[in-house]
Amino acid sequence: MVPPVDLDLAAVRAFVTVTDERYFSEAAATLGISQQAVSKRIAKLEADLGVRLLSRTRVGAEPTQDGRAFLNHARALIGLADQASEMLRNRRRTLRVDVLDTRLAAIDVIRAFHRATADAEIDIITSNGLRSAHVALANGSVDAAFARACGPLGDDLVSTPAYLEQAHLLVGRDHPLAALPQVETGRLAGMTVWMPGNAAGSEWADFWSLFGAEFGVHIDASGPDFGWEYYVEEIGSGERVGLVGEWCRLPSHVRTVQIPVVDPAPVYPCSLLRQRHNDHPVLALLTRFVKDRFRPFDPGRQWLPVADRAAFVGTRA
Repeated sequence: MVPPVDLDLAAVRAFVTVTDERYFSEAAATLGISQQAVSKRIAKLEADLGVRLLSRTRVGAEPTQDGRAFLNHARALIGLADQASEMLRNRRRTLRVDVLDTRLAAIDVIRAFHRATADAEIDIITSNGLRSAHVALANGSVDAAFARACGPLGDDLVSTPAYLEQAHLLVGRDHPLAALPQVETGRLAGMTVWMPGNAAGSEWADFWSLFGAEFGVHIDASGPDFGWEYYVEEIGSGERVGLVGEWCRLPSHVRTVQIPVVDPAPVYPCSLLRQRHNDHPVLALLTRFVKDRFRPFDPGRQWLPVADRAAFVGTRA
C-alpha cells in the first residue's frame, strides 16, 4: 500500500496562483512572497507528488498534462481550506446585532443577555428597521436583527418572537390626562396622536395605522421629524399627545408623563431575525436567551394586529 502524501497547502496555493497568473513574478506579487519562495514551493510540491506540474514557456508557465489533471483538485483543496478558516474566523468574531434605535426595548434585551453571557462580544448596528435589516441579514453584514417581522421573510430567514412591549400614552405634565394612573384604549377614540417618526412603508407605521383603524384613533405622522428629543420636548410643551413603548428612554429634563394604555393594552411585537444557516455560537445563545424570556400574547388583556397574533401566542419554546 502506497503511503499517503501530506501536501503542503502553501505549495498547492502557489501552484494554483502560478497557473492563474502565468508568471512566477506575478504569482509572487499576488501571494506577497518572493519569486524564489514561489519556485521553492512548486519544486517541493512536484517532489512530494513525484511529477512535474509546470513547464516554463516564452509566454509564461503552463501546466503539464499532470498539472492539468491536478489543477481542479488543487483548487478544491484551497477552497476547502479557505472555507474552514473563514468558518473559524466567523465563530470567533463579534456578533453583529441590528436594532432600530439604542433607546428602544431591544437594547434592554441585549444588555441582559450580555450580563448573563460575560464572554459574548456584541456590536450594535442601528438601521431604519426591517427594510434595511432584511438586506443586511441577507448579505451577512449583521448576524441578527430585532424588528417587527411583518410580511414574507423568505426561506432563508428565521423569526423568533422576542417580546411584546406595551404602549404608553405620552403627554405633557399639564395635560388633563397626566394625573391618570392608566388610560383605557377606548378613551383614545377620536383623539389625534402625533407620531412624526412613522416613516411611510415602515413596519411600525403599519402597526400604528392598524391600531388607529381598530380603535378610531387618528395617527398624525406629519412632520417635522427632528428626532427623539425634539419629539418628546414638543409633547411636553404643548397639547399634543404621543404613543411610545413602555421601555423607551425619555430625556430626564422634559416635562412629560407616560401613562399605560390598557383594556386592552396595545403591545408592539418584536422578533429576533437571523439567517437560517448562520452558525455563530453566540447567536445560538442569544436565540435561546430570547426564547426563555419571551412571554406570549394574552388575548384577554392585550391587543395585537391579527397578522401578528399567530407568531406570538402559545407557550415559550
